[in-house]
Amino acid sequence: MLKIGRFKETLVEGIIKTSGIASIFVVTLIFFFLLKEGVFLFKTVHLHDFLLGRSWYPISDPPEFGILPLIYGTLLVTAGAAVLAVPLGIGAAIYIAEVAPPKLKEILKSGIELLAAIPSVVLGFIGIVTIVPWARQFFHIPTGLTAFSGSVILAFMAMPTIVSIAEDSLHSVPKSYKEGAYALGATRWQTIYRVVIPACSSGMLAAVMLGIGRVVGETMAVMMVTGNSASLARGIFSPARTLTATIAAEMGETVQGSDHYFALFSIGIVLFLITFAINMTADFMIHRKRK
Repeated sequence: MLKIGRFKETLVEGIIKTSGIASIFVVTLIFFFLLKEGVFLFKTVHLHDFLLGRSWYPISDPPEFGILPLIYGTLLVTAGAAVLAVPLGIGAAIYIAEVAPPKLKEILKSGIELLAAIPSVVLGFIGIVTIVPWARQFFHIPTGLTAFSGSVILAFMAMPTIVSIAEDSLHSVPKSYKEGAYALGATRWQTIYRVVIPACSSGMLAAVMLGIGRVVGETMAVMMVTGNSASLARGIFSPARTLTATIAAEMGETVQGSDHYFALFSIGIVLFLITFAINMTADFMIHRKRK
């Protein structure tokens, strides 16, 4: 029996180790695939002109491949979504974990999970029908297809991730922390603010960063409601275009082996590096918090 137990333990450890190595290997392969296709663009286009150029006209004569408006549009929409989703998501997680009655808690958790299951294209349709006309009328702007509309939609998409992970993090705080705070005379809100939240701050941060990562990689919904203008947006109430929307909209129309084709892969490299930087920042800050 002892040998069988050791064999099972060794087998499980081997499976976990293999899975971890395989995931790293797959991510590395994806990066090298993007690099293999995207690097050909820089034989004809300078890296500086690609990253800081303000004109994206891939089929003009001569073509221009400046992605600064696309990077700016991505950051603008992501920042707007984070401003909306982070406080609402963290507040909802605190309410579900610490305040809501047990029956209501189960209903709210189920509702959050259902919200996460809604396809992005459906949220895009909802945004076109509801948020876009409302934004145009409420803010008195020429069109509701703006970065703001994209931020609202992406905030709804990021919230389930933030709420779910943050709520699990709040549940992981030992009960002895809360009991000690109550014993010292702290109220419920003082306990939540001064004890529970600091104790699970690393999990909260992970929830926020994963939610932002979800927003950065979204394509269909943001392509439907932001106006898809490949010019430098003048503000959050102007049409914008993201890196992901550009790849989705133009990849089917390019000639394989053309500069336009390679430029889209180069955009994929930039998007990969942005996502990688977000994840590395989150990992660094989480480990720093734990120390």
